This record gives sequence, C-alpha cells and structure tokens, in this order.
Amino acid sequence: MAKSLTLLFLVVLCNLDLSYAFFEGIYCGVSNCYDVLNITREASKREILKAYRDLARKYHPDLHKSAEAKEEAAKNFTQIATAYEILKDEDQRKDYNYMLDNPDEVYRHYYHYYRRRYAPKVDVRIVIVITISLISAFQYWAGLSKYNEAIDYFLTVQKYRNKAALIAKEEGLLDQSVQARKKNRFKSRDEIRLQEEAILRKIIEEKMDIKGAYSKPEWKDVLWVQLFVFPIIFFNWIYFQIRWVYKFNYKKEEYGDEEREYLIRKNLGFSQAQYDALDDAEKDEHLENELWDYEIFKEWKKIRDDEVRAKLAESGSAKRYRRWKKKGGPGQITFLDD
Repeated sequence: MAKSLTLLFLVVLCNLDLSYAFFEGIYCGVSNCYDVLNITREASKREILKAYRDLARKYHPDLHKSAEAKEEAAKNFTQIATAYEILKDEDQRKDYNYMLDNPDEVYRHYYHYYRRRYAPKVDVRIVIVITISLISAFQYWAGLSKYNEAIDYFLTVQKYRNKAALIAKEEGLLDQSVQARKKNRFKSRDEIRLQEEAILRKIIEEKMDIKGAYSKPEWKDVLWVQLFVFPIIFFNWIYFQIRWVYKFNYKKEEYGDEEREYLIRKNLGFSQAQYDALDDAEKDEHLENELWDYEIFKEWKKIRDDEVRAKLAESGSAKRYRRWKKKGGPGQITFLDD
C-alpha cells in the first residue's frame, strides 16, 4: 500500500508544471497577474498601464446594470486592480517573477510579500528627522518657558523690582515728570502699568545673570546641534582624559585652577551648569578650603552635614516632633485615668 502511494505521488509530481506556482492569499492568488492583465512578462510599464485602463473601463461595476453583472464585474475589477498594483511596482514585480521561477521557496515568497505589504510607507529617515526636530523645538520651548518663569518670579521680589525701577529712572525709561504725565494722559491706568512692567522686565532680563536650569536657552543646547557637535565633544573628552593621566598621574604635575575646579565639581557631584550657578564667592571659598583634595573634602562635608543636622534639630518642627515622641509617639492613646 505504501509503495502504491509513493508511486502515485511521483506520477502526480512528474505531471505538475512547476514553472509557475500560485499561492492563495498573496499576490494574485491562484491566478497569474500577467494573464489577468492579458500581457506578457516582458511588458513595459506603459503597456501595463494601458492594459489596466482598458480592462478597468470594461469591468468597472458602475458600467453594469444588473446586480449579478455588477457583482461579477466587481470581482474582476478587484483582481485587475490587484494585478496592476503588483506589476507597476518594480520591487514587487521582481519578487513576483522570482516566485514564478522558484515555486519551491514557499516561505520566502510569503515573507517577502508580507514584508512589503506591512512595511512603513514613509521613509524612516524622514521620521527620524521630524522626531529630532520636534524634540529640539520642545527643548528650546521648555527652556524659554523656564527662563520666563524665572523673570516673572524676579518681578514679584520687591528688592529686584525696586532695583530695576531705580535703573529705569536713571536711564530715563521711567519718566515721572509733568511732561511725561501729560504725554500719557490719554492712556488708561492698565496701559501705563503694562508699559512700566515691560520696561522693568526688560531691565531685569538685561541686568540679571540667570544661570543653571533657568538660564536663557541658546541654539547650541538643542538636540540637533548636540548631535552635530557630539564627535567634537567626544574627542575633547578623550583628549582631556589622556592629558589628565599623562600630566597628573604619570608626570605628577600640580593642579591648575581649571583642574582644581573640575575636581571640586566632581567631589560635590555637580553638573557643569550647577557649578556655574554658584556665586563667585562660594567658588573662591571652595578653592581656599582646598576641596579638590578628596580627604579634605570628606572632612569638610562631615562638618557641613553636622551643622545642617544641628540647625534642623533646633528648628520648631524638630522640637515639636521630640515633644510628640516624648509623650509616647504613635502609641500614646490610652483609656487610663491621668
């Protein structure tokens, strides 16, 4: 019985024409796309387009009246459109021709068909460019919002506001003379107030040196620029590390001011922006205390932490907490008479 089935299989296999292979669910299904459009495999793009237009005009459902004719025309029209979509694209046509010539590579044909079908239609490079541009725009907008927030805060602090008003009067921007009042007599109080606020804001923006996270954003801080200058930054970092090892580990040279500040910033755990935000007097104090030496820094930090803990211990909230703990803390509720 087994020999008979094997013999029958070989006979059927020998009678199959494997020069063409059609798979259900991909390309034109069990039909040949070239036969659907009545063209040969050597047809040019113009011939494919002409064949499609002729058949589309013939089998368009709107050109038929009866329901049966419309249904039949719709099936033919869908098949014609599918064949045209496959053959008009050079890459899909190449894959389809390969399938016709290599019918035994079944999994490859399914993979290539669905990969092209579900692949992104938009170029990935365009997506990357748009994404980086949006991130860069958001970075700048967020930085500008923080900067404006800092300026608005300084406008509410009376000492900065008074100082800005004094500078404005010295520069003649806030004129309180009789002539100035006559000039503004046709303006409402709100208009005059907004004008004064704009002057004070401009002075604070020009005179106030805001550093750190709330500093005014610059174009060089956005992601696009950072990506372009990253190779330079990376090269400078490598050069800095090699130079450091050579000068201070190998040749045992003394640290300069730049190297001392770098070590102080590293010991403090500050970023460059955080360190730049410190007052010059505080930076000088750190240099005088020789905080670039890690052992000296550890002693200084221990003393500073003890001072902070002592201040916290003397605060009102700490005293209230100690009284609460002395009375029994969370377990002080009782039903006994005092």
